[in-house]
Amino acid sequence: MSNETHLDISGIFNPESIAVVGATPKEGKIGNTLLKNISSFRGKAKEKAKVRIYAVNPKYDEIFDVKCHPSVSQIEEAVELVVVAVPAVSVPEVLEQCGKKGIKNVVVISAGFKEAGREGAMLESELIRISDKYCLNLVGPNCLGIINTHVGLNATFGKTTPARGNVAFLSQSGAFALAVIDWAKTANVGFSKVVSLGNKAVLDECDFIEFLAKDNETEVITIYLEDVRAGRRFMDVVRRITKTKPVVVMKSGRTEAGAKAASSHTGSIAGSSEAFSTAFQQAGVVEVNSINDLFDFSLTLSRIRGIKGGIAIVTNSGGPGVMAADAIEESGLELAAFDRETIEKLRDLRVANFYNPVDVMGDADSDKFGTALGIVAADENVGAIIAILSPTAPIEFDKAGDYVLDLNAKKPIVPVFMGGETVMQPVERFKKHGITNYFDPVRAVKALYAVAKYSASREKAPAPPPRFKVDRKAIEKLMEIREREESKLGVGVEGFKVLEAYGIPVPSYGKAESAEEALEIADRIGYPVSMKIVSPDIVHKTDVGCVKLNVGREAVKEAFFEILHRAEKYTSARRIDGILVQQMVGGGKEVIVGMKRDTHFGPLIMFGLGGIYVEVFKDLSFRIAPLSKDDAMEMIKSVKAYRLLRGVRGEQMSDIESLVNVLLRFSQLCMDFPEILEADLNPVKVFEQGKGCCAIDLKMAIGKK
Repeated sequence: MSNETHLDISGIFNPESIAVVGATPKEGKIGNTLLKNISSFRGKAKEKAKVRIYAVNPKYDEIFDVKCHPSVSQIEEAVELVVVAVPAVSVPEVLEQCGKKGIKNVVVISAGFKEAGREGAMLESELIRISDKYCLNLVGPNCLGIINTHVGLNATFGKTTPARGNVAFLSQSGAFALAVIDWAKTANVGFSKVVSLGNKAVLDECDFIEFLAKDNETEVITIYLEDVRAGRRFMDVVRRITKTKPVVVMKSGRTEAGAKAASSHTGSIAGSSEAFSTAFQQAGVVEVNSINDLFDFSLTLSRIRGIKGGIAIVTNSGGPGVMAADAIEESGLELAAFDRETIEKLRDLRVANFYNPVDVMGDADSDKFGTALGIVAADENVGAIIAILSPTAPIEFDKAGDYVLDLNAKKPIVPVFMGGETVMQPVERFKKHGITNYFDPVRAVKALYAVAKYSASREKAPAPPPRFKVDRKAIEKLMEIREREESKLGVGVEGFKVLEAYGIPVPSYGKAESAEEALEIADRIGYPVSMKIVSPDIVHKTDVGCVKLNVGREAVKEAFFEILHRAEKYTSARRIDGILVQQMVGGGKEVIVGMKRDTHFGPLIMFGLGGIYVEVFKDLSFRIAPLSKDDAMEMIKSVKAYRLLRGVRGEQMSDIESLVNVLLRFSQLCMDFPEILEADLNPVKVFEQGKGCCAIDLKMAIGKK
């Protein structure tokens, strides 16, 4: 919801009374399936409390032994939850009746709203208005409904109810939710709650995440998202909640096909995908890119929250053991180094390899395999075990499964029982204990990597962003002027004044509108100088020959006219603001600092290898502003160019501290002025340690706030 206050939506998941508006005895209709599903709720909950079920349809007196009412208004008793499945045009009237009757919780299954075009969008606006008027907790519209397995509530039009579990599943796609519920039944995967978010007219993912954070039946929150309505709120809510419960997200709609051409390097590189991935990373989300990973990671995180030590592999087959070892190294996890006692015990067991991975050999029986597992599980250096078994003749999978289940309480074990029919029985037993078996060792490693990633994120202490004393008033007037002009690109030479006001170093400079003025500025600055065109129509000046470097006194006037002549081939004279004459700065390493204002999350800050090749190599990192000092340092360290900044082959280390300072000040600038839509400091030259850095060139797009 738009407000930040905590909502009580418990009545959606455990209501004492439910009305189905649009109920019908006609088979195959949504109202028919809904009433059947909800009627079964009455039976399952009868022992604890009598749940009242009402059907609403003026055409009938009774449906499935449930009394039918002409309207919600004519139900005499109080109703806690209303599920609506009538044509879209009738939904506002139903909401009005709910509001007047004091009903707070409504699930609108009906479609035909903003997903159906302009008229539907107007109808959805009416739902929002009525919900605001009566403070309704509205789920949907255009949704599948909700499920609470722990009380037997299935308020959806799906034909299947999943088993009980400790993973809550939120989905923006009703069709995907239906497919998952159907798959879960076959796969024996349970859920605590299932929520189809639909159009998110009122309640959105943040409201449900906050509720599920306090739900004792939920250990992991799993989400399929297509967008978020309030990016900043999403980050704040999830950042707080991931300290206690994992949030696993699969985000679709990652590309920005058809987006307008951006005017800056950052604008052309930083798209929706980068913004969402960055926001997820900073909030502590475990992001996935496939359905397999979505549930592999969620189910593993529901029982393993952290790994204290390295990963051990115990196998009866060398090949899959090597596959797992490779995947561990490639993912950044570590193979456990066994202590001396463990190695001696494994040697006495006569295994093929008593180091890690442990190969008990193909002729080992289940007892030998289980004994090796027990020896490894007792080693304090081991944080988790991947138990890999191939169906060799001596192996009894049921007995091997007993060892896994017994030892799992001592040390987290991820089974990789590789087979088909021969492994079915222990695999089913594993599922009943919340343990997922993998056929592919690499999938097992990926799931453990997700655990390690979540654990590291949870333990990270948040640091507040610093605030610098800056001269805001010096640039507020400039921003107001440029905002009125809606500058597509840049603020020209004035942009350097913006950087200076925020304490970001720049070389000495001046703007010349004549050759004589260019010479005067160059004489004042000192030689050599660089000269560049200033025009909102020419973004990449080097590409069109509008940059001259290392210009001496005798060449200033000639360079002025040459740049001007070339620029006039690409734009009119009235679109040329002059020529920037700038102190020529030699040496240093070139990096880029940029920003694109994302519609969901605000300023997306970019850092990486700079200069003219930034779009070629794309050695970049991203963070959502405001940045903390840790954020800035992580951005610098996460690019490959960091090795260059640290110094290679005898070079001095670059002044990384000054670069951190630039990132932090630039972050504050972007937060202070929402009218800055895009910006590039490229290149920023970073000199040797203690000698600072400076922004050589600036591009900035200004628009309305």
